[in-house]
Amino acid sequence: MEQRMQFKVTNDIVASIGKRFLNYLIDVILQVILLFFFAIVTCIIADLLGSKKALDFFSKLDKNTIGLYTVTFSVILIYYNVFEILFARTIGKFITQTVVVDSNGEKPNSETILMRSLCRLIPFNPLSVLINPGRAWHDSLSKTYVVDKRMLEEAKRKFHAFQVTTAEE
Repeated sequence: MEQRMQFKVTNDIVASIGKRFLNYLIDVILQVILLFFFAIVTCIIADLLGSKKALDFFSKLDKNTIGLYTVTFSVILIYYNVFEILFARTIGKFITQTVVVDSNGEKPNSETILMRSLCRLIPFNPLSVLINPGRAWHDSLSKTYVVDKRMLEEAKRKFHAFQVTTAEE
């Protein structure tokens, strides 16, 4: 019985450090906007309900380290999990035409994306891409890759065409 080989991600399709940095920059800007939007909406709703607790919380957030980290980490986790679970891409990745995949070039499952998102909270994670170009800790620990979408599609097309050709022989 013939065993078919499975596609594997190679370094030549991994997104460049420049694209990774642009992804990070776009996503951080959007997370800050999301944080402000969340704070404003929460305060408006609290004000309509006659509660001053939300307004007090957000007005003192800069002095409340635990509260600041909790809100910030929550926004980060929600942002990455929602986009990467649904699309395998964040807005930054849509703009740079990159995508998150597993080692076989497929969309990772929800558990893998959750692990990937939690690993983003590791201190100095953004700088880890400098240690292993193209792969940050949140990539290697979750066994995922950020790849150029067009290059991935082309590599998979060539791989599958080769599989068909060798199967016919």
